[in-house]
This record gives sequence, structure tokens and C-alpha cells, in this order.
Amino acid sequence: MLEILYQDEHLVAVNKPAGWLVHRSWLDRHESVFVMQTVRDQIGQHVFTVHRLDRPTSGVLLMALSSEVAHLLSQQFEQHQVQKTYHAVVRGFVNDAATLDYPLTQERDKIADKFSDADKAPQPALTHYRPLAQVEMPVAIGRYDSARYTLMELQPETGRKHQLRRHMTHLRHPIIGDSKHGDLRQNRGMAQHFSCPRLMLHASHLRLNHPVSGQPLQISARWDQTWQGVMSQFGWLEVVPELVRVEFPAAYGQAS
Repeated sequence: MLEILYQDEHLVAVNKPAGWLVHRSWLDRHESVFVMQTVRDQIGQHVFTVHRLDRPTSGVLLMALSSEVAHLLSQQFEQHQVQKTYHAVVRGFVNDAATLDYPLTQERDKIADKFSDADKAPQPALTHYRPLAQVEMPVAIGRYDSARYTLMELQPETGRKHQLRRHMTHLRHPIIGDSKHGDLRQNRGMAQHFSCPRLMLHASHLRLNHPVSGQPLQISARWDQTWQGVMSQFGWLEVVPELVRVEFPAAYGQAS
């Protein structure tokens, strides 16, 4: 069963696990587990997607319980009225908070996007970022004797495909575990030394006005075991305490 973060007669939000597809896709014919179908079976009614998370990304996923509410929510997302906050672990030390305004070209899938416009101009993409914690671990990855990491808070204003992953790579601080845009040596090192073979990107908070009542609504998703294992090994469990699961042992894992 999926962890339900919020539910009323109009909305439901779950903590999407890393590795899960949001809905069935002909591009992944062999997959049998999807968020939409699982939530539908779990709550006993149809759900409607209003935004997406990439397959390797975990965290808050909001769905509507009617097509009318789905339309209202989609409008909020399209008009940038929903504030999304992510956390990520990136390579290297990021020392300052800033905003990256860097347009992105369309990422085209060879099959799904074969009829799309390959010459489409780069689209505006804006990401606010803030370093929260840094650590240097005594493990040799690549040509260095130690590895440096930063815990980042990321707030995208736009929703381009793989925006956060591409923006952090543009800053030369790729997100750990990003197999497409990241540092493959760092990804392998993270899996070997810190038992973390996945993308370290988590949708932590979603802030919006309720589409029916108009009341402010914040939905938050706590970190899973892999995330908390890394946070423990890096000494970061107290940096964002609202995302830590109280039942999780603080002494999880040791760096090799």
C-alpha cells in the first residue's frame, strides 16, 4: 500500500516511491505496478493526474478525484500558482543560494516524440536553489581521495522535462544517481560506499490553495529508508527534521 499524505472528497496525495511509474505507458510494457492504479484500488475510486514525477523521483504526488477538480488543479500548475519544494544530494560543494534562469531545449524521446518539432526554441526554465548542508567523506571516487556532497533545497518555477536534473548539471553539481545527466563515477561510488543506487531527488513539499475551498494547503512527504540512510551517514538527519521518520534508527549505516 502507498502512504496517503492527504485525502478529502476532492483530492488525494501520496508519497510516491522511487522507481514507480505514475501511470501505465506503452513505453514500459513490462511494468505491472503503477501509482494511479494502486491508489485507485486502495481508495476504491478513480483518480486523475494533474502533474507528474519522474520514475526515479520520490515524494508528493497530488491527484484529483474528479475531472472538474483535475481541471482546476491543472490550471494552478499551468499558471505557476503551486509552489514545489524538492531536496537533492549533489556532487561537490555549493556555497551560495541563487536563482538559475537557463532556458532548456526540449528533451525528445526517440519513439514518443518522433513527430514533435525537433527545432523548437529553448523554453524558459527557472529554478531557485539553496544549499542546506555539506560534507566531505573519506572515500576515493574518481581521481580524488575524498568525495564532497551538498544537500540542496530546490524550487522550480517552471516545469520543463528533467528541469532540476538538467539545471544542476549545468551548474556542474549533478544530482547523485542521475543516470542520464549526472556523474556516472559518483553514482557508482554512492552505491558502493553508501548503499544508495538511486536518484537522490525527492519532492518534499507542495503548497497550493485548495481548488474547491480556496484554503491554503501544504502537503509534505517524509524521506524513505534510502534517503534517511544517506542523511544518517552524512550527519544530516537534523538539517530538515520534518522529513525524518521518527521510527527510523538514527544510527543507520556506516560509511565504508
